[in-house]
Amino acid sequence: MKKILELLSEEMGKAFEAAGYDGALGRVTLSNRPDLCEYQCNGAMAGAKQYKKAPIAIAGEVAKQLEGSRVFSEAAAVAPGFLNLKLSESYLLEMVKAMASEPKFGLEPPEKKKKIVIDYGGANVAKPLHVGHIRPAVIGESVKRICRYAGHEVIGDAHLGDWGLQMGLVITALQDIQPDLAYFDESYQGEYPKEAPFTISQFEELYPAASAKSKEDPAYKARAMEATFKLQSGVRGYRALWQQILNVSVPDLKKNYARLNVEFDLWKGESDVRDLIPEMVDYMKTNGYAHISEGALVVDVKEETDTKEIPPCMILKSDGAALYNTTDLATILERMRLYHPDEIIYVVDKRQELYFEQVFRCARKTKLVEPETELKFLGFGTMNGSDGKPFKTRDGGVMRLENLIRETEEEMYRKIREGRQMPEEEARQTAGQVAVSALKYGDLSNQASKDYIFDIDRFTSFEGDTGPYILYTIVRIKSILSRFVGQGGSLEHLMLLPAADESEKALEMALVQFNTMLQAAEQETAPHKVCAYLYDLANAFNHFYHETKILSEEDRGKKESLIALLVLTRDVLETCIDLLGFEAPEKM
Repeated sequence: MKKILELLSEEMGKAFEAAGYDGALGRVTLSNRPDLCEYQCNGAMAGAKQYKKAPIAIAGEVAKQLEGSRVFSEAAAVAPGFLNLKLSESYLLEMVKAMASEPKFGLEPPEKKKKIVIDYGGANVAKPLHVGHIRPAVIGESVKRICRYAGHEVIGDAHLGDWGLQMGLVITALQDIQPDLAYFDESYQGEYPKEAPFTISQFEELYPAASAKSKEDPAYKARAMEATFKLQSGVRGYRALWQQILNVSVPDLKKNYARLNVEFDLWKGESDVRDLIPEMVDYMKTNGYAHISEGALVVDVKEETDTKEIPPCMILKSDGAALYNTTDLATILERMRLYHPDEIIYVVDKRQELYFEQVFRCARKTKLVEPETELKFLGFGTMNGSDGKPFKTRDGGVMRLENLIRETEEEMYRKIREGRQMPEEEARQTAGQVAVSALKYGDLSNQASKDYIFDIDRFTSFEGDTGPYILYTIVRIKSILSRFVGQGGSLEHLMLLPAADESEKALEMALVQFNTMLQAAEQETAPHKVCAYLYDLANAFNHFYHETKILSEEDRGKKESLIALLVLTRDVLETCIDLLGFEAPEKM
């Protein structure tokens, strides 16, 4: 099923041709003056110079060709040469019926199905998730769902930080508080304990303290770097302790991501490519891509067309140690070998743009990827507090993500209990669902690259452009449908009739924009477009709801038509919130 603007443009193109002009001038767009018309075409303005004719004259001739059109109920030429268009209710009905009857509401499959790897999440092992992790998690999850819905094969990878200096810092901190552990005795030959000598809650204090100390104490940092080296070199006790850290940390990460409905297909980390690094380094040396510069192994990635300085991509430090660049490039190599992706999307902080430019250029120059493989940087802005600075706790610390989720759930629970009679367990469950919508919609409704202010009062409001408002709209529809069934009605085999008034027509027009929106959201990796569509559709429905008798409609055919429209609206709304990664409760 073609997008509505394509179909309208085809009809308009035929009218231009019938009037003796180029059909390409018939491009139709949504009206920027909805008070005057529903759609518009500015082709006569563009054709005036080409045909040496007044645009209003061209527009008038084209409008005449549209008299009696089954697509447009009105086509008016207005000065200085615009074509103002209104859609025929019967043609709109055809579009709505097609949406209701076809899989994915008539969304056409992609011309070429792609295999896409999305690198998002990026949590570090042995460090609790904090508020800064919410953006890559929810943006990446939504992009993954949108691309899958569009028809592509998508693999989501958490890409854990489990192999760098932070591991050495945690190991050093553990050694200081428990020096007698067998892991630190390099002469120990027995089996190591099956139970970890620490809990996840200890990591909350261990890593921050160790990180702060390493910045002030060079000797401590040197010990942490030595521990990192021993781990990466395969010292038996350090590897065993590292595995225990993973065993404790990864389940906690999974639990917290699950609370946001974030799921990964792969839980790979930097460590997964450790054995590929020597091979990759040797390949880069042998083929002349890498050279020594000031003791370090680097690949020059600067291009003649650059207008700013692009430093070389460092592969190994002067002491032979690997860097993030090294593991990221080895990860690209592994992904190409295992999955042969057409595209790899990185959902990361926009401040890392230069770093990823270096990595992407290096991957291309060294032929780690095919020439046609797309490497895409999806940089996101920061989540800020009301002061415009990165979000902090009241005492100035970095808030743990689970605490942010808990606080949002408590706020939603308080609002749900106000003036509503609901059993405790149901209220808690509903509050959890609505809190996720508040957090995710509050984030995703902003363009990913932009910073935004976290405002819990606004995000948890049931009014305005918020997740709870969208869910309230869906629950309202579900309630009406439930009451219709309770009155003996059936949701099967309902017949849609042409729109009876402007509010019903406006709702149908909002519905048929779904395919246009979805394709744009997928092609531009832009979840905020789904949010904008959701808000428009919810507003269109709520206006229709307040203007229309539904359950009290006496004409049976008309009543069933209205119910059919509600079923389609519910399905489209629920599909969209699923693309954003949350769901609607049955009651609110």
